[in-house]
Amino acid sequence: MKLILTVLGAALLLASCSLIPTYERPAAPVPSVFPGDPAQPGGAAASVVPWQNFFTDPRLQKLIETALANNRDLRVSALNIEQARAQFRIQRAALFPAVGLSASGSRSSPNPLAAFVEGAGSVSSSYSVNLGITAWEIDFFGRIASLKEAALAQYLATEESRKAAQISLIGAVASGWLTLLADDELLELTRQTLGTREESVRLTKLRFDNGVASEIDFQLANSLAETARASYAQQQRLRMQDENALALLLGAPLPPEAMAGGDANKLDGVKPMPDVPAGLPSDLLAERPDIRAAEQQLIGANANIGAARAAFFPRISLTSSIGTASSEFSNLFERGTKAWSFAPQLTLPIFDAGRNQANLDSSRAAREIAVAQYEKSIQTAFREVADALAGRATLGEQLRAQRAQAQAEAVRLRLSDLRFRNGIASALDLLDAQRSLFSAQQAAVQARLAQLQNQVALYKVLGGGGCL
Repeated sequence: MKLILTVLGAALLLASCSLIPTYERPAAPVPSVFPGDPAQPGGAAASVVPWQNFFTDPRLQKLIETALANNRDLRVSALNIEQARAQFRIQRAALFPAVGLSASGSRSSPNPLAAFVEGAGSVSSSYSVNLGITAWEIDFFGRIASLKEAALAQYLATEESRKAAQISLIGAVASGWLTLLADDELLELTRQTLGTREESVRLTKLRFDNGVASEIDFQLANSLAETARASYAQQQRLRMQDENALALLLGAPLPPEAMAGGDANKLDGVKPMPDVPAGLPSDLLAERPDIRAAEQQLIGANANIGAARAAFFPRISLTSSIGTASSEFSNLFERGTKAWSFAPQLTLPIFDAGRNQANLDSSRAAREIAVAQYEKSIQTAFREVADALAGRATLGEQLRAQRAQAQAEAVRLRLSDLRFRNGIASALDLLDAQRSLFSAQQAAVQARLAQLQNQVALYKVLGGGGCL
């Protein structure tokens, strides 16, 4: 027994060799600053701003809470973590010997009738109880330890992927809710435009009946009214589809209170979101969970090379046991029945038709793939942040200009209507003013939506989305 314990202790001490290549983080393949070197507003980084402090509108906060509790994709991500954790524990357990208790008994004779017919021959019996280790691989060259490191990296990557999924879900819910608010605004604009054009049809019909307007003016008014009806139906459909998409993210029906608010400009009623500084591109390495997940995948691929290298060296496994054995069951635990075995085994690969070399080549290729994926994740993050910063720099001016255009078109429509009613302007001028105002109002709503969604996107791509 002392010999067995001594061998086990020595094996544990010697099993510290590792053939894993030294890991070095690849250099980030992006510039050191974002395009234009944008000015940085004051405030905390997005990664340390909880989503509850960024999305301050209580209606949106309730929707996000519902999505975090019910979304099936996020639930799958959480279960993937549990699975990866269990796989890591399984791989780690292989480093230690598995001790088991076994009991066996047998009775035999050269004559098969000996057990049933008296005098048919002798019957031999054998009983044993053993506590032992079966085929435990002593990890001299770090093969199992390398596989354990790979499993740990996979577990950590899965955890980071869940964080990335949560951030994406929060951003998608916020963007979907803002889209619904914009849909309601556009629906109300279309309804008002339809009413205006129906009134134009009525007035043009009166003028046509009295010989003041031509049939061309009357048919043009009809055409624009039907166009407004088609736009109204289309906007209703888009609104229902956007609500369905948001309900899928929530994992539950959209509550009526989420769209409460009687003002026509619903997007302007959204509580403001704070500006967050973009920092430097190098900050993304620590703040973006998808980049951290890609790096863990790279670390895991690097560890697999160590396991593939170790396959070229001998494997030593140990089977040993200590217990008791007797030919009589009643004497099984009496003095003098102690039995033990110690059976080490060494396996040295000599010829495997290139399997181990191919496995090593595959592991090295997998590491290069992981490097490329890691670098691409950095480049993708850089592009997403740069796009969001470009939006922050320009969408404000675009919104101001389009709102000013809508105001100018509203004045133009009012003047055209006065001229038309007094017989100075033609119906064509009035209908053109109506069409231009509707387009300008739609563009202003879309610009406001883009501005708000850009704020959401910038917060998301900077790694925001943590909980309090």
